[in-house]
Amino acid sequence: MKKTILLFIFSLSLAINAQQQNTKVGNDFYQNPIFAGDYPDPSIIRDGEDYYIVHSSFNYYPGLLIWTSKDLVNWKPATHALKKSVGSVWAPDLVKYNNKFYIYFPANETNYVVWADAINGPWSDPINLKIGNIDPGHFVDEKGNRFLYFSNGNYVPLAKDGLSVVGMGKHVYDGWKIPTEWSIECFCMEGPKVLKRGNYYYLTVAEGGTAGPATSHMVISARSKSPLGPWENSPYNPIIRTKDSSEKWWSKGHATLIDDVNGKWWMVFHGYENGYYNMGRQTLLQPVEWTSDGWYKSPEAIKAEEPIKKPAGQTSKSDFSLSDTFSTAILSPQWQFFNEFDTKRFKLTKDGIQIKGKGKSIGESSPLLCTPSDHSYVAQVEVKIEGDAAAGLILFYDSKLYTGIAADKENVLAILRSWQFPTQKGINKTQLFLRLEKKEQLVNMFYSINGKEWMKIENSAEVSSFNHNVLSGFMSLRLGLSAVGDGQVIFKNFIYKPIY
Repeated sequence: MKKTILLFIFSLSLAINAQQQNTKVGNDFYQNPIFAGDYPDPSIIRDGEDYYIVHSSFNYYPGLLIWTSKDLVNWKPATHALKKSVGSVWAPDLVKYNNKFYIYFPANETNYVVWADAINGPWSDPINLKIGNIDPGHFVDEKGNRFLYFSNGNYVPLAKDGLSVVGMGKHVYDGWKIPTEWSIECFCMEGPKVLKRGNYYYLTVAEGGTAGPATSHMVISARSKSPLGPWENSPYNPIIRTKDSSEKWWSKGHATLIDDVNGKWWMVFHGYENGYYNMGRQTLLQPVEWTSDGWYKSPEAIKAEEPIKKPAGQTSKSDFSLSDTFSTAILSPQWQFFNEFDTKRFKLTKDGIQIKGKGKSIGESSPLLCTPSDHSYVAQVEVKIEGDAAAGLILFYDSKLYTGIAADKENVLAILRSWQFPTQKGINKTQLFLRLEKKEQLVNMFYSINGKEWMKIENSAEVSSFNHNVLSGFMSLRLGLSAVGDGQVIFKNFIYKPIY
C-alpha cells in the first residue's frame, strides 16, 4: 500500500512538472527543435520583420524549400526555389543583396546559384558556377565586391551580379585545432558563413564531422578586420558542442547567426536527436550573447534541450500539415519526388493524385516523399490501381533500402529492407487502403478494403538502423507513396497523425 501511494505521488509530480513545462513552453518560451525531422544545414536571413530559412534538400525534388516566419519559432512553407534536378543538393546559403535573393549551393561536384526578384519567386534555373568544393558562403566587402567562401578555407571573387566566378581562389583560413583526445569523426571544416558587426567580420564554420560519434560536430568562430583575413580564432571555441552521448542532441553544428527585430542575436544549427538518428538532422535555435571585447558565445544558462525564452517578433501560427487530400491544383509543399521532378508523370485531379508507374521496384520508382516530424505516428492512404501497377505506402531511406506495404491488383505485398513478396494473396482488389503504424522504431502494416476494418499483415519492421551512420548518404527515413510498374496509381486522402 505504501509503495502504491509513493508511486501515485511520484506519477502526480511528473504530471504536474510536465504540465508546468508545457505551460512554460506555450506562453513565452519555445522548445527545440524548431524544425522536427530532417532539416539540416540551415541558412537564414531576416528581411525587415520577416525571416526566411532554407536547408539542404539532397535528392528530393522540387528542392530548396524556403520557409517564412515572424518569430523564428513557427514556420510556414513559402516556395521551392529549385525545380530542375542537378543531383544531391547540400548546404545552401540564402542571401539578399541589392533587393534580389540568391541561393548558392553545391551539387554533383560543382556549385550553382539560383536567384529571384522576390522571395516567392519565380526563381531562375540553376546557374553552374563551374567551381568545385562544397558549402559556399556568400559575403560582400565594404566596397561592394562579392565573394564566396568554401569549406576548404578558400574564397573566390564573384561578378557584380553574383552569377559567375571571376577569379582564382585564395586560401585564408585553416580552422580551429581540435584537441586530439576528443572523439570526432574527422576535422571536416564546412559550412562557412560570414557576417559584419561593428568593426569586425565574423566567420562561423562547423568542424568535427557531421555524424560519427555524438561528440563530433561543433560550431567554431573566428574574426578579422577584413573579410579576406587574417582570421583570429575565438577564445570561446567551440561555441556549441555536444560534450557527452547522454545529451539529447548529438553532433550539434553548422550554424548561421541572425539578429531579431529587437537587436538580439540567435543561432540556428542542426543536431541529431539521441535515439532517433534516422530522423536526420533537426533544426535547433539558441540565443547568443556578445562579450565586451567583441566575441559572441552561447549563454552559460542555455541548454538546447530545455525551454528557452522566445525571440522578439509577432507570434505566428503555422497550419502546416503532412495530411493531404490531393485535391488542390498544385502539389502541396511537403512533397518531393526522389531524384526527379517530372511534371508529366503526375497529375492532380478532383479524385486525387495520379502517378504513372515507374521501374520494376520501389527503388527505381522515384517515390513521392514527405518528412515525418514525430517519433511515432500513423499514416494511411486510399489507392486505386490501374493497369499492371503496384501502389506502396513506404518508409524510404534511399533507392537501395526501404520498407512498407504495397498492393497490386491481386495481392498485398510486404516490403522488408527492400525484400518484397506477397503476404496476402488473392485479394483481387484494385481499390483499397494502406496503413503504416510507426511506434518508436517498430513499424506495423495494415490494409483495408473499406477504410474502416483494418487487417494487420504478419510482417513488421524495425527501422532504427536506417540512418547515415550505418548507410551513409546523409539521408533520413522519409514517408511516402510509390507507383511501380506499368499503369498508374491514384492516391487520395493521405492522413498523417502523430502518436503521443
